[in-house]
Amino acid sequence: MGYAAIYPEDAIEAHRAFIARRRGLRPAGEYRAVTDEEWQEFLGHFERRKLALGQCGRAYGSSCVHEHACVRCPVLIVGPGERPRLEEIRENLQARIAEAEREGWLGDVEQLTVSLTATHDKISQIDPNERRKSSPVFVGMPPMHQLVVREAKSGG
Repeated sequence: MGYAAIYPEDAIEAHRAFIARRRGLRPAGEYRAVTDEEWQEFLGHFERRKLALGQCGRAYGSSCVHEHACVRCPVLIVGPGERPRLEEIRENLQARIAEAEREGWLGDVEQLTVSLTATHDKISQIDPNERRKSSPVFVGMPPMHQLVVREAKSGG
């Protein structure tokens, strides 16, 4: 069932006045036209976020704090088709940890274990993320006391 949201004129005007005041406080340079070069840089940001393991979800203009150790990064969005690659990474990390333990490279053992834990986490997120995408979302129904009924004004 469709519905129409109708706002009082004074609410709309108050919002417009708020936006105008806020814009008046911002430097005028922020409202200039974007150059073609700037626009291409912005669009390129999204192309550079495509990774072997999925998509990087970091914000535009931010740098990679993990120095591209993506499996450790909480904003890596892993695609369902990447499970085999993650399992290969997990096996490689386990072999590297075993070698580091044999050789007594304790610093490597520690850091590789962090990566291994992150890899396990990424693998365990794949199935729930896919189920969440395909399942309906129940937004609920407000209780009756929260529903407001207004009568339309007659005349005019």
